[in-house]
Amino acid sequence: MGSRAVGLEERNPAPGAVPTRSAPAEPVPTTAVAVPTWAWALPPVAVLALVFLHPLALVVQESLAPGAYAQVFSSASFRDALVTTVWLAVASTAGCLVLGFVLALVIAFVPFPGGKAVAKFIDVFLSFPSFLITLALLFLYGTAGMANGIWTDVTGDPAGPLRFLTTPWGVLLAEITYFTPFVMRPLLAAFSQMETAQLEVASSLGARPARIVRQVILPEALPALAAGGSLVLVMCLNEFGIVLFTGAKGVTTLPMLVYSKAILESDYAAACVVAVVNVALSVGLYVLYRGVSRRAGA
Repeated sequence: MGSRAVGLEERNPAPGAVPTRSAPAEPVPTTAVAVPTWAWALPPVAVLALVFLHPLALVVQESLAPGAYAQVFSSASFRDALVTTVWLAVASTAGCLVLGFVLALVIAFVPFPGGKAVAKFIDVFLSFPSFLITLALLFLYGTAGMANGIWTDVTGDPAGPLRFLTTPWGVLLAEITYFTPFVMRPLLAAFSQMETAQLEVASSLGARPARIVRQVILPEALPALAAGGSLVLVMCLNEFGIVLFTGAKGVTTLPMLVYSKAILESDYAAACVVAVVNVALSVGLYVLYRGVSRRAGA
């Protein structure tokens, strides 16, 4: 009986008694080393320095050859290329803004069959290489293109009337054709966020479509227009493929001058000087583009 009572007391402790538990095992100390935050930036900075900063430094170093800048800046070919580059970029940007705004208005506010498909195609169009659009224009309007071929079949004249693609106007047409979707994309995004109630109220008050566009839609579209126009201006300034594939021998831009100096004349110092000038212009315009895009919320 005594041993049995003791067993019962062990199994059923007295009321109010706090049961004792075994102490938990102490954690084994780890030897993890805290990695500083700045160390995570080292791999991308190293890759950037290897593939971009080092070649850029070599270009700048080569451009510092004695008399290289004076020789290039005093040459008429550089001045002509600079003027041609600037006016082509500005004219192409203006054409893209006007055409892109009109086309975006039609797609966003004029219901027609296939409107959504056209809007999706614009996203696909942005991935096309520039020379592909130039080749399409050559097949259509080149000296041996379809338009001149039809003219020859109808009139019997072996030389067709369309020869503008090898002129600055052909380069301008190709750049406007290729870069207009880069203006339309931010515009369509801005139009999709507009309240249709504003348009309905303006229409109910008797405002004509032209006035609605001028006083309601255009103020809302200005940030997107500025962002898209800045991007197009930067891209036109550095465009090489369109000028090369149009075969416009009388049109020499800064990228074409770099190619000519480096590949055709083997004047690497002069080519690097032109490249540095082109990079400086591009960086300046890119800073402008980022500022405009930040204000537009892009």
